[in-house]
Amino acid sequence: MHKTGLLGLCARAWNSVRMASSGMTRRDPLANKVALVTASTDGIGFAIARRLAQDGAHVVVSSRKQQNVDQAVATLQGEGLSVTGTVCHVGKAEDRERLVATTLDINVKAPALMTKAVVPEMEKRGGGSVVIVSSIAAFSPSPGFSPYNVSKTALLGLTKTLAIELAPRNIRVNCLHLDLSRLASAGWLGEPEDCAGIVSFLCSEDAS
Repeated sequence: MHKTGLLGLCARAWNSVRMASSGMTRRDPLANKVALVTASTDGIGFAIARRLAQDGAHVVVSSRKQQNVDQAVATLQGEGLSVTGTVCHVGKAEDRERLVATTLDINVKAPALMTKAVVPEMEKRGGGSVVIVSSIAAFSPSPGFSPYNVSKTALLGLTKTLAIELAPRNIRVNCLHLDLSRLASAGWLGEPEDCAGIVSFLCSEDAS
């Protein structure tokens, strides 16, 4: 009985992930939720913002440049999605508590400070979900990219720590480690949209 129940639970969880990735999930699973997506005016961030909005969330996109924000907002609003935008350079002094724009600042300090900033609002709403986008470099570092590899390893540790600390406040923290994503300069296999459904699932009640 125990094994059957466990297998059934795993099957249901996998089915939810599969449906989220393919867009076959129930209508508006993120209704009445607000999603703040940083670096979200193109590429992976934009794909995630679009998917969260398609799944019912009101999405706030952000970028370092106003013109990029305006273009992303216009595109998504043109698709009938609930989206607003703001300029935010998470590594800029006046925007992120005088951070120095280095690899460690951008990849580790900025997510930590951004999470700290949104947690009080999540608590007011009764909980929430934080999804940190990282890299496979946290597990399989590439030679010649020491600062990047170290920052992604630290980001994994940050995720684990925040998950433990914020769980009593009904706030989930997960980390998505990308591997096969086609970035503009890399030409790898895969598309930004491939991971958007997973992020949407992690933000939904199905992942609680």
